[in-house]
Amino acid sequence: MTVKTNLMIAAASSLLLATGATAQTTAPAAPRTGAPTTAAPMAAAPGATTAAPQAAGVPTASTAAATTTIAAALPTLPNRATLTKLVTAAKLQTTLAGPGPYTLFAPSDEAFTRLPAGALDTLLKPESVPTLATIIKYHVVAGALTSDQLKAQITAGGGKATLTTLAGQPLIASLEANGNIALTDTAGIKSFVDTADIKETNGVVHLTNGMSVPKLG
Repeated sequence: MTVKTNLMIAAASSLLLATGATAQTTAPAAPRTGAPTTAAPMAAAPGATTAAPQAAGVPTASTAAATTTIAAALPTLPNRATLTKLVTAAKLQTTLAGPGPYTLFAPSDEAFTRLPAGALDTLLKPESVPTLATIIKYHVVAGALTSDQLKAQITAGGGKATLTTLAGQPLIASLEANGNIALTDTAGIKSFVDTADIKETNGVVHLTNGMSVPKLG
């Protein structure tokens, strides 16, 4: 690995670790399930607290059978353009189009606006592909885990379930009082599933209101 790449990874790591001060820690008012049917919300300014979703706009479960892969569906999901761009930059489209099955925890566009200035641009540089791939893989778990299955694992684990991600690092799932699934990363930062169980041919997608940060470097 070159000195330039080492410096790039170190810079990305320090920027991402700084997200603890601005990470999303507010759980949605109630969990949602099924394919999203409402328009994506406008992104808030960095550091702003996201308002809880309104009950009137809660998506209902889709009865249609899945016809596409996670990779193909990702660009069609509301408020996930940034994640789609990062998956492409990390060269992980083939993985998410593969047989899997996989579970993807998909952060919103707004979640990435809370990164420190310059962090996203750094991650999109060619030299940062290995680091970016680790970050994206930290949001992917082998196996198709529905929200009910996740809750069952949490209950069986006495309130916590340790999910082994494709990055090889654990992501801790727990359950909030209102029924929302919370994800705690290696830095102790929480994000929350606000729309669950978007089923695709090679797995399931859960939309989250924050990104998770693995150990880097």
